[in-house]
Amino acid sequence: MAEREWTDRIVGDRMAVDREFTDRIEASQFSRQEWGLVMTATEFEIESPEDDERAQLVANTEKLPAVIPELDRISSQAGAMGAGGEGAGAAGGRGMSGSGGGVLGSLRNALGLGSGGGGADDETIEAADRLAQEYASDLQRRLEDRGKWAEIRTIASE
Repeated sequence: MAEREWTDRIVGDRMAVDREFTDRIEASQFSRQEWGLVMTATEFEIESPEDDERAQLVANTEKLPAVIPELDRISSQAGAMGAGGEGAGAAGGRGMSGSGGGVLGSLRNALGLGSGGGGADDETIEAADRLAQEYASDLQRRLEDRGKWAEIRTIASE
């Protein structure tokens, strides 16, 4: 119950960090739609909430592998729109090299010649995790700057 309570109390702060974080998303391999999916699979936790020195907001990304097929679908759709299509720049790197996107990649996968080893998926998960951890750090910094961090930690430790 305490987790739900503290996360509900930071909704406005998350919205502010979302706005501030858009530049990093645009500079990443993820489109906005893909990032939204990453955030859906990410849960925030406070490690050591009772310890003022060690308390840290972290992104739990253990559910990311479950959304990889959908990320690949979004990426391949963006790649199919072509170089001029909206979102192709942000997702293009992942779509073309990550899963062998586009028509040729689809054919390779259909013939069983796709990467299948999960290497590209692992890279995607690692990139998403890094970005989610940066987001968590920014969110914690915002809470600290606004004087809310101690209250949130207290609620989380209950």
